[in-house]
Amino acid sequence: MRGIKVGSAFGIPIRLNWTFLIVLPLFAYLIGGQVSTIAEVMNEVGGLGIDATAVATGATPWILGLSAALGLFVGVLLHEFGHSLVAMRYGYEIESITLWLLGGLASFKDFPEDWKHEFWIAIAGPVVSVAVGVACYGVVLVGAGGSDAVLFVFGYLALLNVVLAGFNMLPAFPMDGGRVLRALLARNQPHAQATQRAAAVGKVFAFLMGIVGLFTFQLLLIVLAFFVYIAASGEAQQTTLKATFEGVTVTDVMTPRADLHTVTEDTSVADLMSRMFEERHTGYPVLDGDELVGMVTLEDARSVREVERDAYRVDDVMATDVVAVGPAADALSALQTMQEHGVGRLPVIDADGELVGLISRSDLMTAFNIIQTGGTPGVISGRRGVDEGPGVF
Repeated sequence: MRGIKVGSAFGIPIRLNWTFLIVLPLFAYLIGGQVSTIAEVMNEVGGLGIDATAVATGATPWILGLSAALGLFVGVLLHEFGHSLVAMRYGYEIESITLWLLGGLASFKDFPEDWKHEFWIAIAGPVVSVAVGVACYGVVLVGAGGSDAVLFVFGYLALLNVVLAGFNMLPAFPMDGGRVLRALLARNQPHAQATQRAAAVGKVFAFLMGIVGLFTFQLLLIVLAFFVYIAASGEAQQTTLKATFEGVTVTDVMTPRADLHTVTEDTSVADLMSRMFEERHTGYPVLDGDELVGMVTLEDARSVREVERDAYRVDDVMATDVVAVGPAADALSALQTMQEHGVGRLPVIDADGELVGLISRSDLMTAFNIIQTGGTPGVISGRRGVDEGPGVF
């Protein structure tokens, strides 16, 4: 998740996503507009004795709303540091912590697969939130100095941090409670299977949150439900891919050089289109002798008008800034490289800089299907799909 870096702590960059700039004033407005109601609720729940009329006078509600909203996000930031510092203790690298529309997000370079690690990392955030809530209530008890404004802000933060800790512990994967559920499931079953089951539970909770959000007209709850559902599906898919492709290299999956269809720079775009139709391929490596000089795809060829395709050559439309992968790289990293660069195939280049094959999304899709049905890398090697266009990945 992209964001503007605003600082760092413990070596972890802190970022603000643009959505944070929307939700912060929104929260400040919502809190400020209900100061009297919130004060009365806190008086009933905690017996704080706040003068609800005093805190609702003049500009005070909006100042209190902004203060409470800022305090809330400070609590969210501390929550994410709870996760991050425990993860760092176990040796995991944290890329950043980002504040955004739905709170905070700690980005891990690698997710833990050891169930004990995940359990303690997941539970650390809610524990910190409870601690923040207790600390805020301590301020209410001993440091308020009779100020209604201080009582309101710290009383509100005490209550909300505890509520958020409880909400985060719902078993709605990939929320904290869902990760705790996966950790417990992974004690006696494969990590990928535990992920699938936790994700299934998470989707049910996402559906229920969405229904509640619709009937109570809470837009943020609907957005959260959508995020949980999509994130659960995405992480379950990623975990399945990782488990499936464990130990599978690019060499196992790629189309080797001997079976590879290539074109030269001086091939006309019209001839290229004819070959694509006949050979059912939508992308070719472009060679100058034995040297790879580019990649050309159907999209490149389509950029030339049909009446001009005889006059244009491949070197007029091909991409020369080619992203490649090594034969020893693992298959999943090749897929991730394709996704990051928005391409459907990668040339495979060895240590001497020579083209030794090509790996496409359809190669990976075929390999995935074969392994899922009990196949092995030995069975996959040399196979390739007919269509190299985008697949299910």
